[in-house]
Amino acid sequence: MVSLAHSARIPSLPTSSSANNFPFPQSYRTHHHHGHVSLPASKKKQRNRCKCSATDHSQSNPQQNRKTRQAGAEKKGVDPVGFLAKHGITHKAFAQFLRERHKALKDLKDEIFNRHLNLMELASGFEILGLHRNVQHRVDFMDWAPGARYCALVGDFNEWSPTENSAREGHFGHDDYGYWFIILEDKLREGEEPDKLYFQQYNYVDDYDKGDNGVTVEEIFKKANDEYWEPGEDRFIKSRYEVASKLYEQIFGPNGPQTEDELEEIPDPETRYKTWKEQHKDDPPSNLPPCDVIDNGKEYDIFNIVDDPVWREKFRAKKPPIAYWLETRKGRKAWLKKYTPGIPHLSKYRVYFNTPTGPLERVPAWATYVIPDADGKQAFAVHWEPPPEKAYKWKHKHPIKPKSLRIYECHVGISGQEPRVASFSDFTKKVLPHVKEAGYNAIQLIGVLEHKDYFTVGYRVTNFYAVSSRYGTPDDFKRLVDEAHGLGLLVFLDIVHSYAAADEMVGLSLFDGSNDCYFHTGKRGHHKFWGTRMFKYGDHDVLHFLLSNLNWWVVEYQIDGFHFHSLPSMLYTHNGFASFTGDMEEYCNQYVDKDALLYLVLANEILHALHPNIVTIAEDATLYPGLCEPTSQGGMGFDYFVNLSASEMWLSFLENVPDHEWSMSKLVDTLIGERNNADKMLLYAENHNQSISGGRSFAEILFGSSNTDESLLRGCSLHKMIRLITFTIGGPSYLNFMGNEFGHPKRVEFPMTSNGFSYSLANRHWDLLENDGLHSRLFAFDKDMMKLDANERILLRGSRGLPSIHHVNDSTMVISYIRGPFLLVFNFHPKNLYERYSVGVEEAGEYQVVLNTDEKTYGGQGLIGHDQYVQRTISRRTDGVRFCLEVPLPSRTAQVYKLTRILRV
Repeated sequence: MVSLAHSARIPSLPTSSSANNFPFPQSYRTHHHHGHVSLPASKKKQRNRCKCSATDHSQSNPQQNRKTRQAGAEKKGVDPVGFLAKHGITHKAFAQFLRERHKALKDLKDEIFNRHLNLMELASGFEILGLHRNVQHRVDFMDWAPGARYCALVGDFNEWSPTENSAREGHFGHDDYGYWFIILEDKLREGEEPDKLYFQQYNYVDDYDKGDNGVTVEEIFKKANDEYWEPGEDRFIKSRYEVASKLYEQIFGPNGPQTEDELEEIPDPETRYKTWKEQHKDDPPSNLPPCDVIDNGKEYDIFNIVDDPVWREKFRAKKPPIAYWLETRKGRKAWLKKYTPGIPHLSKYRVYFNTPTGPLERVPAWATYVIPDADGKQAFAVHWEPPPEKAYKWKHKHPIKPKSLRIYECHVGISGQEPRVASFSDFTKKVLPHVKEAGYNAIQLIGVLEHKDYFTVGYRVTNFYAVSSRYGTPDDFKRLVDEAHGLGLLVFLDIVHSYAAADEMVGLSLFDGSNDCYFHTGKRGHHKFWGTRMFKYGDHDVLHFLLSNLNWWVVEYQIDGFHFHSLPSMLYTHNGFASFTGDMEEYCNQYVDKDALLYLVLANEILHALHPNIVTIAEDATLYPGLCEPTSQGGMGFDYFVNLSASEMWLSFLENVPDHEWSMSKLVDTLIGERNNADKMLLYAENHNQSISGGRSFAEILFGSSNTDESLLRGCSLHKMIRLITFTIGGPSYLNFMGNEFGHPKRVEFPMTSNGFSYSLANRHWDLLENDGLHSRLFAFDKDMMKLDANERILLRGSRGLPSIHHVNDSTMVISYIRGPFLLVFNFHPKNLYERYSVGVEEAGEYQVVLNTDEKTYGGQGLIGHDQYVQRTISRRTDGVRFCLEVPLPSRTAQVYKLTRILRV
């Protein structure tokens, strides 16, 4: 085999040409993921014996190489139950559950590596699935539909013909895993001739025109032969199969076997080599190297090669003739002269399937631009391939990931002031500057993925790889992300992988005519209350789809992180609609979806491995143990988790509990959450849920229709205090929904049947900030609150970034805690004013007020004079600490003190 490989010289068919001709990337060709060749076990064994090592005699065992690909499977320090000991959890059943989950994860990775080289390849399906331009003047289409019998691409480019562009024999049209492949050839312009070389490249994207320098291909090949190739080396330029057939003929003879059944036992490489050497013993001297194969006797049949040192150095000195090959490549200028696209930019298309239940047309699962139900017509995909000169070019790099997050949650569609659907461009021009001015360092976008029904806010996703067309084009969204990065803002997506829309004509439900393509069958495949479909996370190809989707948004749109929406829907077969007592048994019983857990672990491992600065946030009302623990210690690997109970508590207090009955103990216990993981907690006073779910925003509850000075003062005071304590008492991350920072007076209500499809509440009243009134003053307070972290790093102060809460008094309704050099004091009492209230501090010195909710510029009364802003400690033990301050506390106010001078005692 050594001699055969050397004698099959192909000066006009470099390695790259065969790679470009094959419809799958190199990594996919290495393993037979999409191939059809399947040799019997005996043949596979002989084929494996063909491996050789010409220079490295210490090559490792291939089985060992396989193990090294299993990144993360057996790293040092891996403990499947490590975080249990860390937190003192001693639940045997849950510990056993974690061990079994770890073993299942290893088995899953073994299964993955049978079809993919590594986890990166598993998460890169978007590189080959969907529509992609090929360098050989064509566009390739691939989709997964295991239940289909026939596949074609239909659209306005072929007059919606189900026969013109179909998967066909000879182009790897359909494999055993259910993947369909279709080639759309670019069309020759009138008067142009096809190229003589089948592998001729025309680079549609880059203006790379070396091949247009006037030198013919024949001249380039002659130059290559004169300068590089040795005499007697063959050339194969007529057919893509000529090389393979030539080698086949040399191995098996001119009348070799034509089918696998006719294929006899293949001799081992050493026998074949000796046979070849005997046949050529009388050949005249040539440039062929004198090579001998020596079996080293090892089990895995790796052979060493002894060769002529002079020839070896000569061989190593040669470089592949890439320079000649590049001269044959033609750029966009040549492409435009010779071709028109087989599927032009902005073409409408769908995929056509013939299934056991009849013909179907679907929007391709990997489509990147989709128009759902346009003007009441059937949904379709849009081919997005703008000319290179018009395609968006990135200008800014990712901002550095901050240690504390101040997240501004947004919905693009309702971000405008007018009663209509706002666009990506509107958001970029008007909202991003506001977010920057407000002092936030990240935005979190909801409803960006394509969804058919606007009133669902974007949570019933139909097309996971497409930005919603109602807001603009893919390039419009890229511009939004790029401008946000230019302002120093991270961009997070609210990703919904916990369920999908049940729409058949535009979504994934019944995609290939079968009920178990992407989703579970029966009751398990349907959400119990929301009418959505539930993913089959245990299916390899579903994992391929979802994991690639996460990677796609980072690679294509430069997204900085993900907020994983509604994890209970996927983690439990009851979709989270069950009463949780906190018993560990509830996290490992028969209602837990083990496949969903493995998916989340894989998602975090892959995202953090491919993109080290990525941020992942878990939204889980059940607080599944180990959400933010490392996967190597039995956790799920998230960076943050959301404390959903905080917002629910505030809503309950405002709607159901009189002001004087608010429990300070309950307030603090709810806000600090689980102390073991408080440094990973994301807190918010309110996000979009209350208003969108049919409730009212806090501002609507607090201000309502009353315009009395007393009610306005109460509402303004509580609005600021709720946000300040939520912002400063938790971990290093905080979230606010768009408009709530200035007390947006109306709830959010999307157009639907119940409101006559009105947009009157599906917008934001930014004009309220133009006047010097209540809303502009609330906004001024929120900006100064953000500066506490931007300038003073208050969210990172203290042990592990957490506050020391030392004073919680239900009778006086006063809360006080220390965070680094800051002392924060809250008086929630609706009437009582305390002139000299004692609170403990750890350091003796002078403390100065740096933020006071009662200042007139924030809509307060200004009851604390500026001469009272500096307080000196008293050497009296209070609240379990050595010193105290006696501070003035007007009712419904809060103050932030900073230690500005330390006194020695």
